[in-house]
Amino acid sequence: MPNQLTIELPIDITLQEAKFLLAAKLFEIGRLSLGQAAELSEYSKPTFMELLGKVGIPVFDYPPEDLEQEMNL
Repeated sequence: MPNQLTIELPIDITLQEAKFLLAAKLFEIGRLSLGQAAELSEYSKPTFMELLGKVGIPVFDYPPEDLEQEMNL
């Protein structure tokens, strides 16, 4: 059974925004997979990925030196 959280949000924060931000942070710190986070936020994976980009959270955690090495192959 999933955990449940009940909180009172300030009037200027929508439920959708709060769900997205929670899911985004849990994804960023590695506690949720991309699919799990998208599901929690109630967005499709492509939409969730796009929104992550808009808040500056990378979808792929690829060290720059590994990326450079891959590009030189």
